[in-house]
Amino acid sequence: MAGFDDPAFFGDRWADVYDEGPAPGPAPAVEFLAGLAGGGRALELAIGTGRVALPLASRGITVEGVDASAAMVARLRAKPGGEQIPVAIGDMAEVPARGPFRLVYLVFNTLFNLLSPDRQADCFRNVAHVLDADGAFVIECFVPDPARFDRGQRVEALAVTEDSATLEVYRHDAAAQRFNTQKITFDGQGIRLLPVALRYSWPSELDLMAGQAGLRLRERYADWDRRPFGPDSADHVSVYRPG
Repeated sequence: MAGFDDPAFFGDRWADVYDEGPAPGPAPAVEFLAGLAGGGRALELAIGTGRVALPLASRGITVEGVDASAAMVARLRAKPGGEQIPVAIGDMAEVPARGPFRLVYLVFNTLFNLLSPDRQADCFRNVAHVLDADGAFVIECFVPDPARFDRGQRVEALAVTEDSATLEVYRHDAAAQRFNTQKITFDGQGIRLLPVALRYSWPSELDLMAGQAGLRLRERYADWDRRPFGPDSADHVSVYRPG
């Protein structure tokens, strides 16, 4: 069985349920990204089921995608308009797409699915190769908070009903800046496991990776609505440009 280090692992395990339940609405992200794309081409890394790419394409923006998971892309293809979006099946760190693009973007912490600093740096470097001279690379990530873990662990009850219970369990390696989680549901059908592994980076680390790739931080916000980023921000939306 494939493990966490397989680029397709997350998508293959989550594809059937990825669009279930509450999820961050794409509208603010689409508005933000559409303004940066202008009339140019856009590339979504880890395009998944198209929650952002499809509404962006409906604005008349030419959107392409990369995803390692054929199962995720099949979900995209089943949606209205999904067949019209070109998607390369491959490793997002390698950015297997032919530029130039006016906009490249990675949303919802997906950069952290690359499980080493070298892989994350590869992604920045390869994005720089396909970006227009006046293009933008946009990432959405959480700000790390190691205090969420107690002695490298965390257990959270996400839902408890008459017929089921859903827990999330974490193991945290502070030295590696990595945690592995399992979302576990117990119900009358048995047990369902949904695993995730993330290697988080601090905003300053991401800025350093960008600088090594020839990109510079131009804007940073606390969210897609452009609220100011500050010391208490839990998330950030960062815009990098060449030079």
